[in-house]
Amino acid sequence: MPRSDGGVSGEGAAGVLDPASPAQDRGPAGQGPAGPEGKRAGRRAARRRRGGRGRDRALPYVLLAPAALILALVLGYPLVRLVLISMQDYGLRALFTGTTRWNGAANYRAVLADGQFGAVLLRTLVFCAALAAGTLVIGLLVAQLMGRLGRRMRTAVTLCLICAWAMPNVAATLVWQWLFQPTYGVVNWLITSTRLAGDYAQHDWLAGPHSAFFVLWLLVVWQSVPFVALTLHAGLSQIPRSYYEAAALAGAGPWTGFRLVTVPLLRPILLLVTILSVIWDFNVFNQIWILTQGGPNGATSTLGIWSFARAFSSQSFGQGAAIAVVSVALLLVLTASYVRRLVRTGEQL
Repeated sequence: MPRSDGGVSGEGAAGVLDPASPAQDRGPAGQGPAGPEGKRAGRRAARRRRGGRGRDRALPYVLLAPAALILALVLGYPLVRLVLISMQDYGLRALFTGTTRWNGAANYRAVLADGQFGAVLLRTLVFCAALAAGTLVIGLLVAQLMGRLGRRMRTAVTLCLICAWAMPNVAATLVWQWLFQPTYGVVNWLITSTRLAGDYAQHDWLAGPHSAFFVLWLLVVWQSVPFVALTLHAGLSQIPRSYYEAAALAGAGPWTGFRLVTVPLLRPILLLVTILSVIWDFNVFNQIWILTQGGPNGATSTLGIWSFARAFSSQSFGQGAAIAVVSVALLLVLTASYVRRLVRTGEQL
């Protein structure tokens, strides 16, 4: 204990000078005991830290493993089976006999050499781009409109969007078929009654390639807009209003504020809905098959329709599978850049 004259009491001095004192058995400040036991304790602590970091790194993979296993079973096996069939002479005889003959890349060579391949591919890409662009533009406009509506009106619009999105595409396509029916269709009756474009009572919208694609575009965009609009509205609601107020104080108008504030902050969500739209629109099948079956004269035939027709109408299942594999490869190429940009955007946030 310290004395009143500034010295150290005997008990305190013994504690400082005693070699057996715990304070004397310590290494540099903050490093714990310097003896063998201290070193072993330090090694155990380091191993525990490394083990904790390893568990932290492995935890995401453990959590994703069940979903990955289900996807491998549900999607992996059919995809592998599709690739195998695409390299076989798989026709009507193979269905009954169960035996096939391997022909390697013959099906792919036949498909790529087919005169229809270029036209069908171009038609599929143009149709997919038109659908994705229309869905994103209209969905973004609807999302902006929802942000300016009152609570009750916004709730009503949300319910309408959810009802349209929840309708099965086969049922929605049948309703659309009735709307544009030549004799009893509501659209023809409405145009004729309002005298907007003359007499449309017997007009067949699906008889011409351009009008047929227009009807298909309307149908698919109508079904796709709800998801995109609700997703973008959720993203817009997370942007602080102070950013727009600061932009307005700096002299930015509505368009400038949209370009400098909304688009940069909404870019990850825009990339995500773009990827999903491209995937969905590239694989549109039910709507085209029910309305036109690829007609008139193959004018609305996409890769999906062509693959189905080649497999089941011509009983050439190997070539149909080859067309499907080519479609998957093209879709991977189309979405790879968007996925890369989405990942980079997520890393920058």
